[in-house]
Amino acid sequence: MAEVFAHDGTRLHVEVDGAGDPVTVLAHGLTNSCKELSAFTPMAPGTKVRFCFRGHGHSGTPEPGHYRFADFAGDVDVVARTYGATRAVGTSLGQGAITRLLAEQPDRFERLVFILPAALDLPLSGTEIAGFERTADLLETLPTDQAIDEILRGSGRASEYTDRPWLRDVDMLLWQDLQPLGVARALREVTLDVAIADRELLRRVSAPTLVIAREGDPVHPAELGRVLGELIPNAELILLGSEEELYASIPQLVERVARFLG
Repeated sequence: MAEVFAHDGTRLHVEVDGAGDPVTVLAHGLTNSCKELSAFTPMAPGTKVRFCFRGHGHSGTPEPGHYRFADFAGDVDVVARTYGATRAVGTSLGQGAITRLLAEQPDRFERLVFILPAALDLPLSGTEIAGFERTADLLETLPTDQAIDEILRGSGRASEYTDRPWLRDVDMLLWQDLQPLGVARALREVTLDVAIADRELLRRVSAPTLVIAREGDPVHPAELGRVLGELIPNAELILLGSEEELYASIPQLVERVARFLG
């Protein structure tokens, strides 16, 4: 475990697996931590650098006003530069942050993987923002365990646990390193932002890119995966039909990503 400091002095928790080339930076999703993408590190070649975004996991929590896509992109950039990463993997928020970097530096990485993309150049709807604000309210006002229970119930997931009890274990794993204050601040700020100003900027990205998306996910819409697959000239889209198919395909997806990064 190590630490890197962002452009504004925020301490970023970093975990490194493996050694040698290639060097890959892995950026997790909103509310999660560096553990979210740990399934990809054992099989992927070379050095794998996972880190916790500001306000998440084991990283520092800056004051409000430092949780926009430019800030999260800066986190990716400083970690990648510190370790010499030539490849980048991002899911959800991580995808948006990496995309922000690419809009400014289209040749920033040699290979890219986007898993369940969530952000581009369109703002969220008022209903979506209200949902994120409710989650932030719960994190700020309730004990952590109680807040997580309320969040999962409100998301509609609780009704699925009877038929798929393993799903609760997966959800709880993603929340185990929750940092309530930092995540609440991130939810209130980054959800009001857009990752990039103009999606057409991504046509300048020449790096081979693997995009993994699934149908039926309102937070990570399949249409966004299709858009990225069309915009980036050397992109390949893997589109899964459901959440069940996604989880069932994890071993194959991990192997596919590992081969792609190599």
